[in-house]
Amino acid sequence: MDVPDLDLPRSVALALWLQDLGPASAADPAPVARLVAAVQSDDEPHTVDAAPDTPQLGSTLAELVAAWAVGARTVAAVLPAPGDPAGVPAVVGHLAARAGECVLVRTGTGSYAAIPTVEEFGSVYEPGHLVRWEVSSVPEWQTALIGQVGSLADAERDLRTALTQATRALAALDVARWRPDAAEAIASLRSDGDPGWRLPRGIDPRRVRVLASAARLRAIVALATADDGGAVNLWQADQRSTALREVDRAARRAMSAATLPAAAPDARGGSGA
Repeated sequence: MDVPDLDLPRSVALALWLQDLGPASAADPAPVARLVAAVQSDDEPHTVDAAPDTPQLGSTLAELVAAWAVGARTVAAVLPAPGDPAGVPAVVGHLAARAGECVLVRTGTGSYAAIPTVEEFGSVYEPGHLVRWEVSSVPEWQTALIGQVGSLADAERDLRTALTQATRALAALDVARWRPDAAEAIASLRSDGDPGWRLPRGIDPRRVRVLASAARLRAIVALATADDGGAVNLWQADQRSTALREVDRAARRAMSAATLPAAAPDARGGSGA
């Protein structure tokens, strides 16, 4: 089994690049073009579908970013799952959970959620993706999100705990016995190599480190839960799923914490740095 590429959700990439745009970027197409190239990567050009109650935000990712680049903004990404809203405003909770990701933006004109809907086409040899961002107005979200996610320091600590939980769970489930190919890929994912993502220059290395660790954990969980493997009954399959569910939850929240504004206060009373 090949070692899977580490996945950086589109919402995380968009949040990081939006934070990197200065207010003057609205008048300079170059920063917007760099953002669009990084977020779209090998996808077909992204489109935008804005709700009727939002201001004119355009129909392409470049137009959306240019609209949000005017003035100051606050941006974060959220990676919810069914039963775990993870700080997503309730008005878009169902759609965001189905997509597994969401960008939250606050500008001088209001607060918004942008949720990518991804349609795959092509073959396993030449895959392609059509991406449409659905943009809606939402209530103020920053306070609730920080309370749900915590700080970057919290995320690093929780990731260390999650890695220990994952290691124990995989050992107890004897992945190497029932899926040796997956076990080899999982072992490779534990390395600290460069994830190869296109990120803004000057991004805090600590943020990148948290994002990479969280992405590795999510990939490990995906490999370990891809099928029922050696589980001989539903109880064993459920035990494996339960053991790794919290690992994935910690990884998703760590990715979100890595996109929170650097000045955000620590939800537990300290600094978010």
